[in-house]
Amino acid sequence: MSATPAKRAVPAERVAIPGPAGALEALVEEAQAPAPVVAVVCHPHPLHGGTMTNKVVHTVGRALNRLGAMTIRFNFRGVGESAGTYAHGIGEREDAVAVVEWARSVRPDARLVLAGFSFGAAVAVSVAARLDAAALVSVALPVERLPADLVLPTCPWLVVHGSEDEIVALDDVRRWLERQAADARFAVIEGATHFFHGKLTVLADAVAAFARDDVGLGSLA
Repeated sequence: MSATPAKRAVPAERVAIPGPAGALEALVEEAQAPAPVVAVVCHPHPLHGGTMTNKVVHTVGRALNRLGAMTIRFNFRGVGESAGTYAHGIGEREDAVAVVEWARSVRPDARLVLAGFSFGAAVAVSVAARLDAAALVSVALPVERLPADLVLPTCPWLVVHGSEDEIVALDDVRRWLERQAADARFAVIEGATHFFHGKLTVLADAVAAFARDDVGLGSLA
């Protein structure tokens, strides 16, 4: 008996989303078996090479997409083809808000999953309550970048961190969560550094498990 052919991924569509500083370059990926969920994934620091094609950002987006979410990865202002210049995290929060507003205009009945890696995780966490996110995924969250007036999200929240993160100390994140967000689901990936070299499959599995358990996304298998 021949093996069942592997399902091909739906090609990503490159779009320009209106933003507060001009058009934002984005990649939109539809799912093979769509669910009423849109996931917006934010990339790491624009001044340190962060873009929407970062491996961790791609891994998180693909994990959610495979379970049925339409995913949107986008470049913050001043990155790639996105207009504007770096705005110290403040303008980048507004970029994320603009992308979510666009997503809701094309999928008004979909629930929102916000996600981000490193700098992008801080952006996602900062705007999650404001945007009434249904779920939140933060990877390698730099807690020192969170605003002092942060309104904590109350939605299901997955915090993923590498045990060997050389940029954001695991203990700093652990202590912050214990004080501020004890209900968050905390997943520590043993042996993982900040960029999860060699650990992307483990990261994808952690995101997929959260998406199934806390978001209700189902496997395509």
